[in-house]
Amino acid sequence: MDMAPSAHPATTTALPTVNRRRVATAAALASAVEWYDYFVFGIAAALVLGDLYFPAGSPTAGVLAAFATFAVGFLARPIGGIVAGQLGDKRGRKPMLVLALTLMGIATTGIGLLPTYETIGVAAPILLVLFRVMQGIAVGAQWGGAMLMATEYAPEGKRGIYGSFVQLGVPIGVVTANTVFLLAGAFTTDSEFAAWAWRVPFLVGLLVLVLAWYIHTRVEETPEFREAEKRLAEEEKAEQSSPLRTILRDHLGTVLLAGGSFAVNTATFYIIITGVLDYTTRELGMKKSAVLTVSLCVSLTQLVLIPAAAALSDKVGRIRVYALGAAGIALWAVPLFLLIDTGSLLWLAVGSFVASCFLSIMYGPQAALFAELFTPEMRYTGASLGYQIAAVLGGGLAPFVMVLLLEATGTSMSVSAYIIGLAVIALVSIKVLADRASSR
Repeated sequence: MDMAPSAHPATTTALPTVNRRRVATAAALASAVEWYDYFVFGIAAALVLGDLYFPAGSPTAGVLAAFATFAVGFLARPIGGIVAGQLGDKRGRKPMLVLALTLMGIATTGIGLLPTYETIGVAAPILLVLFRVMQGIAVGAQWGGAMLMATEYAPEGKRGIYGSFVQLGVPIGVVTANTVFLLAGAFTTDSEFAAWAWRVPFLVGLLVLVLAWYIHTRVEETPEFREAEKRLAEEEKAEQSSPLRTILRDHLGTVLLAGGSFAVNTATFYIIITGVLDYTTRELGMKKSAVLTVSLCVSLTQLVLIPAAAALSDKVGRIRVYALGAAGIALWAVPLFLLIDTGSLLWLAVGSFVASCFLSIMYGPQAALFAELFTPEMRYTGASLGYQIAAVLGGGLAPFVMVLLLEATGTSMSVSAYIIGLAVIALVSIKVLADRASSR
């Protein structure tokens, strides 16, 4: 079961190495700051948002409400992917990245400054949901553009490794978000953290975001990239065709298979960094700072594992590496929660690290794999939709589903079964994609 490393070869002209690296660096920076802002909400939802914005009912009800708001951001991500995909396939990649960065900056700052339920009543959770929707639209718009800036201009035979630069935005975002939360907690008391210190990560995110936005608006695109934007716009104008219409009419199956193949990855990821944070601190009595430190250290290892898996996919094929990661997640789902349930920080670290290895094996080649499923004229739309469908079905609902399963069954093995079910769907989807590729 395999796919050639470049099912659709990149159509780039010979670019100087420095220009390629500049494009890849810009894309990686955009990804890192977007994911930082997106992840601080997940951490805050697990730690404080339930009490501050959904105070009625039991602590479990508050957490469920906060995680439901967390999930709303995922439901909005396909909107960002569709709008940015349409415009990105017609007008180019960079303008959509600038728009995504700006929208994320507004939303994240708004959350950091938002009064609580105690201050403005029901308007507080309503505005929180609105800002989370804006975050979802922004990150949905960002991923496709950043990924394509990197992969479409990669040197021959290196699309996987260049695509992984954008994927590194996820662990970088997790590391920086956890670090800022740890610092905020270390220099304040619990009451001060709940009163104001939790807002600092949201406001710090704006400073980083402004810097990345400045780079995107000031760094010149290469002449070849501007020419590619012009050519795509002219082709779409002449054909009067909509990339979204073409995708839905002719390639919907590929989009759904891509989403099905990746849902287990994003679900397991958010279970580990958000659901487990709530579970270990609220149910197992572990210290919040210790769990955040484990998450931070595990994410640091992904900075090595993700590009290594991507580079391997350049040599042996995307599907082979991608399927290995999905199979590993399925096999590790039960041991993961057996280790977490010990309440030991060491075993939590071991379980999370092994899980992150399998996640990285999938995530490394994923950008290049999704890019190669579609032609350039519809690639932004198709790849974004596949990714964001997985985000909705997997990541957005995963922490919420985890809390529901734990409440309903009283055992973490139900969460393991949930992960295994998604892994089976992933492996079936990967097999179909591989069969389609081999039949061409």
